[in-house]
Amino acid sequence: MPLEMNREVFITCAVTGSGGTQDRSPHVPRSPKQIADSAIAAAKAGAAVVHCHVRDPETGAPSRRLDLYREVTDRIRDAEVDVVLNLTAGMGGDMIFGDVENPLPLREKGTDMVGATERVAHVAECLPEICTLDCGTMNFAEADYVMTNTPGMLTAMGRMMTELGVKPEIEAFDTGHLWYAKQLVKDGVLDGPALVQLCMGVPWGAPDDLNTFMAMVNNVPDDWTFSAFSLGRNQMAYAAASVLAGGNVRVGLEDNLWLDKGVLAENWQLVERAAGIVSNMGARVIGPAEVREKLGLVKRAPVAK
Repeated sequence: MPLEMNREVFITCAVTGSGGTQDRSPHVPRSPKQIADSAIAAAKAGAAVVHCHVRDPETGAPSRRLDLYREVTDRIRDAEVDVVLNLTAGMGGDMIFGDVENPLPLREKGTDMVGATERVAHVAECLPEICTLDCGTMNFAEADYVMTNTPGMLTAMGRMMTELGVKPEIEAFDTGHLWYAKQLVKDGVLDGPALVQLCMGVPWGAPDDLNTFMAMVNNVPDDWTFSAFSLGRNQMAYAAASVLAGGNVRVGLEDNLWLDKGVLAENWQLVERAAGIVSNMGARVIGPAEVREKLGLVKRAPVAK
């Protein structure tokens, strides 16, 4: 992909995620109302896209409950502010193995393995404009946890998303994930040009050094649209790096809890800071209507109750 600074940048806010961050900051939203309110505030601060997971309202644990997704979707669509809705489809592929000498049976606590139809059930229910597709299996920092996305599962999920008219945002945690995403487009499972999120610095995926980042960027086809993010203190640095490399920006509490050293962030503050970086670089932050035109999205009306 040719390196040319992006002058028309959209910001995605990843509002809450599915990591164990709910007890590390009071600003990590749990309930559907909290998640929707945080997404709406982020949109008012300049986010054109909000990327949403849901959590158990009481415990804050990650959830796949359809009623929670429906409430978040309805609240965001009923709001006065316009924003493109992006729902995760990354849940339902979690495997926790036993110890290294006895990996089977899988541990019941933490293992959440379901079929393709169930993994996209909330997408079919809520019909967001975008949903994520994690294009590979990956080891995370936990010793015995594997995020599982087989080629067969990804093909099935990708076809369902395409048939629903929901644009997949390909989540690429390493270069091999981009390789397989290009195969999905070549096979007609996903429509091209595709949308991709480069996920940097997630253990044990692509590290967030610039050499690896540029290897990722150089594997994105010229006509695709990409965003990028990194974790923690490198979140804002990668907002700038992505714009310089021709991409868009993702920030939010899914990836980083801090505004400054010792200062816990709210989502809208992270969006506001990222928008300032983009503007100070001489680029323009674009809104949801321009994102829909750029990506070929159709705004969804509130789903009939």
